[in-house]
Amino acid sequence: MSTELTVGFLPLVDACLPILAKEHGFAEEEGVTLSLVKDMSWATVLDRLLYGHSDAAHLVAPLAIAATLGRGRPAQSLSVPFVLGLNGNAVTLRPEIARMVRPEGQIGDAAEVGAALKTIAQERKAAGKPLTFGVVHRYSSHNYMLRYWLAGCGIRPDIDVDITTVPPPFCADALKQGEVDGICVGEPWNSVAVEQGAGEIVLSTAQIWRRGVEKVLALREQVLDEKREGVQRLIRALCKAGAHFVDPVNWELNAEILARPEYLDGSAELIRRAISDQLLIARGGALIHYPDFMFQYREAANFPWVSQAEWLYTQMVRWDNVPFDAQDAQRAARVFRPDVYRSALLGTGEPLPGASSKVEGSIETSMVVSTQQGAIQLEPNTFFDGEVFDPSDIEGYLSRLP
Repeated sequence: MSTELTVGFLPLVDACLPILAKEHGFAEEEGVTLSLVKDMSWATVLDRLLYGHSDAAHLVAPLAIAATLGRGRPAQSLSVPFVLGLNGNAVTLRPEIARMVRPEGQIGDAAEVGAALKTIAQERKAAGKPLTFGVVHRYSSHNYMLRYWLAGCGIRPDIDVDITTVPPPFCADALKQGEVDGICVGEPWNSVAVEQGAGEIVLSTAQIWRRGVEKVLALREQVLDEKREGVQRLIRALCKAGAHFVDPVNWELNAEILARPEYLDGSAELIRRAISDQLLIARGGALIHYPDFMFQYREAANFPWVSQAEWLYTQMVRWDNVPFDAQDAQRAARVFRPDVYRSALLGTGEPLPGASSKVEGSIETSMVVSTQQGAIQLEPNTFFDGEVFDPSDIEGYLSRLP
């Protein structure tokens, strides 16, 4: 008996796994009939999910936690049994600013770009025209990554610079029209800005946190409980889609599928670049290769590490200017559901970590880790500033942040 599931998404390359699970028949193989619904803003994706118009959603990870904690609206418990990808975003600035902060033809070093940007930010603030950055949602990894980087470079968000919300499909337009000086957004929208001459890429968010959690599969907790078996089937289908997506043999085909009007409605060439970690950082320049710009599979990338949810909670405390609350921290941690991920994949060929939490930012060289099933080798997961997040000491971590 087939399970019918409706999944909401935004037109971004990292919506790839549910799209490809449907298009390549992986969902059907697992007994899942997928319906995909495209929206234009994260607020609408969330509304559709919370009001029961969709069963699940391609969602920015912090938003699942914010909805559960009742940030900005009545609380509704969401669950994340699967991570759709790590990283995949970039910081793109207006060309005249980009050329002042990074080497020509290259993505810059995060600390060096930040130091150069600090001077510009101070000059603009003194002139009464502070730099303005666009992020895709207040509760997005884009917002938190951008703020983490700026603060780590001595630029105070909301004091030295302004940060506003722009839905992903309109980020290039906002840059082109001068509404913002920079954007932090996922692909293909950085590349669209570059192709239009509206901006130049200066940084990948993978440089800020090498293995930072990005989009997730989110469901209302009640729906997960009611459709647990169907969700487990979907997880298996998404894993198959992930393995297919990262195989270079399939890049061309998958780019063409994602470019269709019903999905990203964009350029297959720009999408293929993102899939293959190729970035055009300035119009008329050469493509550069940034390994692991997008990260959809391998190294337990799809595993919902509880420590990642807890790190996102620390940034919510930090930037909402609210005190640390141990109960909220526990509720945030429970949003990520490694138990569901494990139950879906136990007995399959997919590797399962032995632990459900880890010290984020602590892996500096390749490391083999203990597993429940299969073999896992984790590569570096460092933060650009060398900071380490130990989930057993959240308050201590918060006290160290600038």
